Amino acid sequence: MARLEARLPGEIHALLKRAAELEGRTLTDFVVAAASEAARKTIEEREILRLSASDQLLIAKALLDPPAPAPALVRAFKRHRDLVEPA
Repeated sequence: MARLEARLPGEIHALLKRAAELEGRTLTDFVVAAASEAARKTIEEREILRLSASDQLLIAKALLDPPAPAPALVRAFKRHRDLVEPA
């Protein structure tokens, strides 16, 4: 188990303590639960991409039937191949 310490203004400490009391929890339990939930929410917002049903269909179609590569991409692949695999 790890330890976390924080310096808080008195009014924030009192606010957290009062909220913990209202939920019948210890201050530590309240703060850990609140911080854990905030961390999960932050990670979910940054790492999970949510798409509408129509956007999901567009991505599936692009994966199953990709468009032909653009001329610039074809040139880039050729240049890469020429640099990496010289004849």
